[in-house]
Amino acid sequence: MLKIQEIREIIKLIDQSSIEEFVYEHDGTKVHMKKPNGNVPVEAVVKTVVEPAPKVVVKEEVPQAPAKPASAVQEVKQEEKPKQEAVNVENLHKITSPMVGTFYAAPSPDSPPYVKVGDKIKSDTVVCIIEAMKLFNEIEAEINGEIVEILVQNGQLVEYGQPLFLVKPE
Repeated sequence: MLKIQEIREIIKLIDQSSIEEFVYEHDGTKVHMKKPNGNVPVEAVVKTVVEPAPKVVVKEEVPQAPAKPASAVQEVKQEEKPKQEAVNVENLHKITSPMVGTFYAAPSPDSPPYVKVGDKIKSDTVVCIIEAMKLFNEIEAEINGEIVEILVQNGQLVEYGQPLFLVKPE
């Protein structure tokens, strides 16, 4: 799959050339760019076909207890974890993207990220930047709390309403 920087380079090259339409397909990823009048890129659409990952079964050597076979012990351990995580997620606030664009964790590539996991934030704390149409929009937390998880990676394309951060409210 193409990285965002590679897509940007392609956009620049197409923009500077006399090519009016460009289509690239590889391993289920499709990039289609058009420009009317031969000078402005109008659309850059990336479609990815995601195939479900095969299920992996891990067998562990567990001493058998007299009352339960080893497989029953494994099933109980695997079922407990998702239930605990689901309960914790319900109490958390999601900071979502207010627009479609590119997520940036820091103001520049040389700067440290705005926030890290474990940071205390206030409602006016800037947590990231979303770039849309060459405009860099600072996104504020809008809640007091602690960053529990960052759900997207630097440079990743995000959709409107996509969760970016999980925050434990104060």
